[in-house]
Amino acid sequence: MPSVALPAERPSPNGYLVGLVGSGIGPSLSPPLHEREARALGLDYRYRRLDLDLLGVAPGAIGDLLAAAHAAGYHGLNITHPCKQLVMPHLDELSPDAAAIGAVNTVVLAGGRSVGHNTDWSGFRHGLEDGLPGVGLGRVVLLGAGGAGAAAAHALLTVGVGRLTVLDVDAARADRLAGNLAARFGTGRAVAGDAGRDLDRHVAGADGLVHATPTGMAAHPGLPLAPDLLRPQMWVADIVYRPLDTALLQAARGRGCRTLDGGRMAVHQAVDAFRLFTGAQPDAHRMLGHFAELVATAEEDDRAHV
Repeated sequence: MPSVALPAERPSPNGYLVGLVGSGIGPSLSPPLHEREARALGLDYRYRRLDLDLLGVAPGAIGDLLAAAHAAGYHGLNITHPCKQLVMPHLDELSPDAAAIGAVNTVVLAGGRSVGHNTDWSGFRHGLEDGLPGVGLGRVVLLGAGGAGAAAAHALLTVGVGRLTVLDVDAARADRLAGNLAARFGTGRAVAGDAGRDLDRHVAGADGLVHATPTGMAAHPGLPLAPDLLRPQMWVADIVYRPLDTALLQAARGRGCRTLDGGRMAVHQAVDAFRLFTGAQPDAHRMLGHFAELVATAEEDDRAHV
């Protein structure tokens, strides 16, 4: 028996029980986003927050929580910080993309087995193709080599970026990610640089910039680079989605750049996860509308509590 117990909750025979596992996930918009789409599709679909802090479960005990979800009849889990890597040794199988990226954000539970997927990368890819069709992909700069950056990097090289420059304040982390990417996609497709020293030079020659650091979030306001580095010929994508219209995107539009907000990645990764959990095809356009409404409400609430 698992050492962690989750309350038994049985949806209808054809229904679904899904959870989000992570620390401090109270503000997450994933539960209402998934449940709104399920209602539109006529599905009995229950999405529960499994907050490690509230459950009193240490991140290292993710294996016990996974076993508890099996026992409680969950059909799947979304995984967020700090468990995207920690969950991997406890899974029966990994999708090729999850194994390559080294992170899991979606686990399908069926037939007593657990299969890990990464829909962050596919979410970014679909968001880019949907929101910035036809942009130049010759040279792209990725600012941030963490988990979100690794998923975006995988997507960028998959869709055909010729040369991806990975920059991070932690130069060693940028080196590791670039080396992993070059080993999988080919020598010269990905190179590393130091965000503190090389940012100006690399952005000056880039077709596009992808921002994957916390800067610009409500709790980390500001810009990740000087606005005058941006050129009208560039496109700029931000992974931050609260707020949807970050200071970076505002500055980029002011410089004449095409832009992509983080909401598209968030929605498209949810679309892919929903499909993995249920086998049903959600409506991405409808979910984008749901998401915009949810973010607007959340931002109003944030301002009301300042």
